[in-house]
Amino acid sequence: MSNGKKLELIRGLGSWTSAAIVVGTMIGTGIFLKPAEMAADAGSVVVVFAAWIVGGILSLFGALSFAELGAALPQAGGEYAYLRRGFGPVWGFLFGWMHSIVGRPASMASIAAGLLRFCGFLVPAIATPIFAWHVSVPFSRQPYAFIFTWAQPLAVVALVTLAFINYLGVRVGGRVQVILTIIKVTSVIAIIVLVFAVAQPSTAGFHPFLPVRYGAAALTGFFGALAASLWAYDGWEDLNLVGSEVADPQRNIPRSLILGVLFCSAIFMLFSAAAHWALPFAEVAQSQHVASDVVSRIAGHSAALWVTVAMAVSALGTLNASTLSGARVPYAMARDGIFFRKTAAIHPTFRTPGGALLFECVLASVFALTGTFEELTSLFVFATWIFYGLAVVSLMRLRRTEPDLPRPYRCWGYPWVPLMFVAGAIALTITLWVARPARSSMGLALILSGLFFYRNWVKQPRGTP
Repeated sequence: MSNGKKLELIRGLGSWTSAAIVVGTMIGTGIFLKPAEMAADAGSVVVVFAAWIVGGILSLFGALSFAELGAALPQAGGEYAYLRRGFGPVWGFLFGWMHSIVGRPASMASIAAGLLRFCGFLVPAIATPIFAWHVSVPFSRQPYAFIFTWAQPLAVVALVTLAFINYLGVRVGGRVQVILTIIKVTSVIAIIVLVFAVAQPSTAGFHPFLPVRYGAAALTGFFGALAASLWAYDGWEDLNLVGSEVADPQRNIPRSLILGVLFCSAIFMLFSAAAHWALPFAEVAQSQHVASDVVSRIAGHSAALWVTVAMAVSALGTLNASTLSGARVPYAMARDGIFFRKTAAIHPTFRTPGGALLFECVLASVFALTGTFEELTSLFVFATWIFYGLAVVSLMRLRRTEPDLPRPYRCWGYPWVPLMFVAGAIALTITLWVARPARSSMGLALILSGLFFYRNWVKQPRGTP
């Protein structure tokens, strides 16, 4: 409270900052680290690009659907507000719980882990193991190896630094986001132009072109590559999470979402083509730093070092956008009395959700200390795509239950575009659960555990600690 009035977030994100959040979140660690994982899973060039194309279409369909939701309900929390409005408070809470406890901390931690992988190329000592634990896992023949390196604590430093920057104000975080997005987009385009202008095509780059395996094995490889591509594409929905802070949301949210996804789709496929143009397929599949290896091949190690610095800046931009948008969900839930009360606090001077920023930073730091990049990203994709699909279902439900709700933008291709997106989300989550049952079941259990907290919170009078 300030002078008897309740503090609220301010609409300080303009059109450029809105676009920078979408593009800056999507172009991050994924485009530089996931091409190797996609090639290893897919086994052929055709399957790799099929995964990029399908992932881009799914993301575009999601952006078209979320554009209608964001323009009609420009509120903090994104899917939390949509599911609460469309299905009731329990569904909104389950999304918010998943996002705050599993999804966003895992996302922030994985971005920070990717950032330190780039730094490890510059300073190899960062990846030096400090100690290792071998833990026996039920139903597994080999123990799980937990290796602790200097990268984990340094990832925590990055998380704390970006949380502090966003604590100072949404406009400060927004300006930082615009600057970092310009740097990263310029860097990616420069790599693409350099490769096609200078590099000779690798004779083994597009071999194998066609799949060497068919049937269930090929389908499993495709969905593995698709999951990796969707991590690269992820971020198109982050603007909706800060809907209450976007200026002129009826225009800026749809335009930033749709144009941002189209732009990033083109960049991702061009970059993947450049990687396979310059390197043999087997080298791409085994690379830990695809972009650095590509530039090293055509311009030498010194040029690769500068590119790696640019990739580290790119990861910082993604981490900044993720930090800025992620704290708005626990803030919105606590404001409604169904989350930890301290996360509803707004700083009286900076007008930022300081308690929620601190909460997300602490959880992300725990994830960063205990997980690897690949483990964290697969857990994130499984957990979040369940609710991406449910949010689009809420769009269709609101069309029926609230036909008079003002909709400045209506989803193109309705109802087929939302239906195809929901079908894709269902297929993806089922496939990920079958491929990684232990990790996916752990994520599902964490999501459902929120119901115990929900029962306790709804019984308390509003404002009770």
